[in-house]
Amino acid sequence: MGRRNSSHRASELLKEATDFIKRCYKELGKTAEETDARIFQIKESIDHVGYYVHTSEELRHGAKMAWRNSNRCIGRLFWERLNVIDARSIDQPDEIFVSLFDHIRLATNGGKIRPTITLFKPKSDHFQLKIWNHQLLRYAGYETDKGIIGDPHSIAFTKACMALGWEGQGTAFDILPLVIQVGSHEPRWLEIPQDIILEVPIEHPTVSLFDSLEVKWYAVPIISDMRLEIGGINYTAAPFNGWYMGTEIGARNLADETRYNLLPMIGKQLGLPIHSNRSLWKDKALVELNLAVLDSFDKMGVSIVDHHTAASQFKVFEKNEEQAGREVTGRWSWLVPPLASATTHVFHRRYSDDLVMPNYFYQDKPY
Repeated sequence: MGRRNSSHRASELLKEATDFIKRCYKELGKTAEETDARIFQIKESIDHVGYYVHTSEELRHGAKMAWRNSNRCIGRLFWERLNVIDARSIDQPDEIFVSLFDHIRLATNGGKIRPTITLFKPKSDHFQLKIWNHQLLRYAGYETDKGIIGDPHSIAFTKACMALGWEGQGTAFDILPLVIQVGSHEPRWLEIPQDIILEVPIEHPTVSLFDSLEVKWYAVPIISDMRLEIGGINYTAAPFNGWYMGTEIGARNLADETRYNLLPMIGKQLGLPIHSNRSLWKDKALVELNLAVLDSFDKMGVSIVDHHTAASQFKVFEKNEEQAGREVTGRWSWLVPPLASATTHVFHRRYSDDLVMPNYFYQDKPY
């Protein structure tokens, strides 16, 4: 039974590798002879050791293809600009932390955000790296007698960090530590150096929105808990980032009732009748909050895109893909911005949510 399962896995891996190589090499302009030779080489490797190793070129283009295929992302126009860092030679915890810090520094780029992915060794029978953080930069969430302080989304992970020995300051905007786990070894955590973290104080250009509360957000959204699959090879640690669309912060992170829930405070600060839905106070407060986010990022020279521009860029992406002979897939509920949705063309279109490989996948939380 074991031999049969092993043979089946090898057959599946070869099929997935073949599909990837054919598509990848065609896009890279390689010949049929080069493609066939590489597939033969991969088959030999799978037959002998049960897996194969991507070349640096395959890794770079595969990661870019995965961004292009990400159904939930509206920022895919820039998929070819992805900066791919090959960290497959790194497997020691101290070196892994250094590499993650380097990613934060390089991606932040002084505010001129650089789309970046760092790829560590793929999962194998002998190695697996897990990054516990949802994003490399994220604020803690604390349950207290006075209610939740910080980000409610982070409560479970904050508890896990504290169980490992981390202690936060207990503020609404404490940056969580990085937590990594290699194989079955105990997880390790490390504080992120403050000098590589860029945060943006959020202030409205003309009015006071937050009473006495200091509100801020980090500059770079670096997703770190997803698995990247390229040609049947699974990279369980592949942190990646683009730059923010303003509504991610202003209409979700700071506005959702299950997140920072700032709209009632803003409504009161603006003198709006917050007890009447007919007054559309939430809509007014939401617009002012999003104006504050965009203006604050602009003042600090930090890359960010508004939702109208992002939708226009996605329209260009759709045209480019059509010219390349590729169907644009997408998850409509994620592509439609959470503010002024009907003013964008995305609202009036429908997309196939089919899975195209390579791609990113959610993983079970290790805590």
